[in-house]
Amino acid sequence: MNRRIFLAVGGTVALGELAGCLGGDAGGDNGYGPEPGTEPDAKSIDTSSYQTQVFEGFEGIEVPLAPIEDVFYWYQRHEARIADARGSSQYEKSHIAGAVLSTAPPYTPDGDPVADWSKSERIVTYCGCPHHLSGLRAAKLIEDGYEEVYALDDGFGAWLDRDYPIEGANVSADRATYTIQGQSDPAYAGSLVRLEQLDADRLEAAPIADDGSYTLQLHYAGATDSRFRVDAPEYTVEGTLEELTSTTVTP
Repeated sequence: MNRRIFLAVGGTVALGELAGCLGGDAGGDNGYGPEPGTEPDAKSIDTSSYQTQVFEGFEGIEVPLAPIEDVFYWYQRHEARIADARGSSQYEKSHIAGAVLSTAPPYTPDGDPVADWSKSERIVTYCGCPHHLSGLRAAKLIEDGYEEVYALDDGFGAWLDRDYPIEGANVSADRATYTIQGQSDPAYAGSLVRLEQLDADRLEAAPIADDGSYTLQLHYAGATDSRFRVDAPEYTVEGTLEELTSTTVTP
């Protein structure tokens, strides 16, 4: 397979309610988008040219990163099924119209809808960070024998920026930005730091840089007294956003 391989060593996290526009009737949340009024003309896409990424816990599995233009082309033509790798709280508030919830491991629930899909179908996973959780979900699907799986390279934020179809209970632009800075042992460079909101099923992740630092940038419109947990490889820290953003998170 003629693809470049690289390890995750940098990135940010988007968390919470995200701005965007509501889409029309989705395809029953079965992974397909709304029935298009018109669809783009057929074209050839060289997926072998996509960059790939190897994710922690799935060494040896190359996850292709699909650009948003190609994913939206497949979406319009019903040539790919879409799976949201975030938590259920984020999914319920806003998600790609028609996408199913298929949370990244180790949080993938029993009864995951993707389990009923044919292993020969084209599947695209996505998250907001922009592709750490979706990469983990894609890697697990590839490990499980699914034949054509991609992670959306640009993330959900890029989908929203383009006003592509979304749906959800609460699509809002009223959000604040929070930045959590953390420090870990440089020996863990490339490993993921996970963030979980304790009073909601909301998950995100970011990788540790070569110097051991990591940055979680949160776009969040919920209550400021909600508690979050930061799980780094060698420690776990809990606190409110005010507490977690007021100092560098360390062991």
